[in-house]
Amino acid sequence: MRAEQSVRRHLALTLGAAVLAGVLVLVQAEVLAGVLSGRFAPAALSVLVAVVLLRALLGWGQGVFGGRTATGVKSALRRRLLGRLESMGPARLMAHRSGELVTLTGRGLDRLDPYLTGYLPAVAVAGVVPLAVLIRVFAADLTSALIVLVTLPLIPVFGALVGLHTKAVTERQFQALARLGGHFLDVVRGLPTLRAFGRARHQADVIRQVAGAHRSATMRTLRVAFLSSLVLELCASLSLALVAVPIGLRLLGGSLDLTTALLILLLAPEAYLPLRMMGTKFHASMEGVAAADAAFAVLDAPDDDSTADHDADGNARPDGRTAGPPEIRLEDVTVRYPGRDHPALEHVTLTIAPGERVALVGESGGGKSTLLHLILGFVRPSSGRVLVDGHELGDLEAWRAGLAFVPQRPHLFATSVAMNIRLGAPGASGSAVRQAATAAHAAEFIEELPEGYDTEVGERGANLSAGQRQRIALARAFCRPEATVLLLDEPTARLDGRSEAAVVSATRDLADGRTAVIVAHRPAMIELADRVIRVHEGRVVADTPRGAHAGHASGEGR
Repeated sequence: MRAEQSVRRHLALTLGAAVLAGVLVLVQAEVLAGVLSGRFAPAALSVLVAVVLLRALLGWGQGVFGGRTATGVKSALRRRLLGRLESMGPARLMAHRSGELVTLTGRGLDRLDPYLTGYLPAVAVAGVVPLAVLIRVFAADLTSALIVLVTLPLIPVFGALVGLHTKAVTERQFQALARLGGHFLDVVRGLPTLRAFGRARHQADVIRQVAGAHRSATMRTLRVAFLSSLVLELCASLSLALVAVPIGLRLLGGSLDLTTALLILLLAPEAYLPLRMMGTKFHASMEGVAAADAAFAVLDAPDDDSTADHDADGNARPDGRTAGPPEIRLEDVTVRYPGRDHPALEHVTLTIAPGERVALVGESGGGKSTLLHLILGFVRPSSGRVLVDGHELGDLEAWRAGLAFVPQRPHLFATSVAMNIRLGAPGASGSAVRQAATAAHAAEFIEELPEGYDTEVGERGANLSAGQRQRIALARAFCRPEATVLLLDEPTARLDGRSEAAVVSATRDLADGRTAVIVAHRPAMIELADRVIRVHEGRVVADTPRGAHAGHASGEGR
């Protein structure tokens, strides 16, 4: 994160503030020792007041600026993290539990505040003030300086020994928190199924166990933090005693003057205090560090050949867009997902002519959805090429702006029906939204909703039927009239006959004048295609015109 300008500025100001704090500590000790010993007149106390006010103002300003920096850093990290998750594509994203990612991007990164506003300034002060104090004590009294020099490293040494254990304990605590968030979200989403199978009470017990594990991890972390504070306070107290006792004996013996003795007694605590504060801030910041480590584990994960969301060579079309329906061609494409022994697609060569409607059929898991994800740019081929009008995909964002995609399970957001339809065209007018809904055969049921197009659909469209959600997804596609490519992934799956007929009719109109690729199992959807391509175990095993496929299917039925 040092690449972030705000972080570099924060580090520079933190170091500058530490140097200024070191100067103010020395001035404060000199003035106070001089006034108490009678070397300075009481009027010098005004300088002491000014120094105290400057130190307070310095702390306040550092806190305000640190807070702003922390906000900027968290926002930058969240933007990078969300961008990284977007670039992963669906395949790799499925390897992460959504609840854990929510915990990471939410509360996890919020815990960076103590690190940026507390620990980093404490490190800077601990690196500057003890050194400045030690130099001044050397100039005042060599014996006391040697005692400080010998005892000063004890605090960071013991702090480091405890800190190693603290880091491991805090990481386990954050992992327990992430597991709790992930499992709780899974249970909430699957609660109707759990109740139907009588497992809701069991999952409540599981959540209680996970929450108990998180509570135990938190208590272990607190115990270690309290133990660390005790160790650091004990080391500092013993070190101060080793300095103060000889000072008192020498002062009584007359071998040390009062001004020097007071100066050393005032400066010695200032040498140990920054190190103790650094240890305390370290423990408070460890949860944020663990969250940042988890975030950078996602950000720095190497791209594999199948899921990188960018083009690998320089022979790419500048924008990926075409004026009319494009030709899409796959040349000897193989796709392998990490952790799988067999390729999802193997040596697939396929050409889809401009404006042609192609149906992909075959058993589940045969590679149909992977082929759609190739065209969408969600996955990259491990070998082979995907060409659009003879050019490899370059600017995927521009290419997707020319696509209309209707997935098998469309995601509806917890906002109004109109905003869900307007998802792919944020600037669409109200009349355009209504026209899209009418074209998708969705206007009738939308107008019957309590607030029509302004009705909140609930998370994932919970208060709508499967057919209604599918027609809203089709309305999204209709709301993108500039789209030249239509991709549909089993849009009639799990629909009743009436909903299927409405979706098929809307799809027929939507595919008109566009290059269309339709993953289908139902005969009604297959009838929309000009060609039917059968995919089996990642290979294209049949590529026939629709009529020939219908005859073949009829023969199989006989």
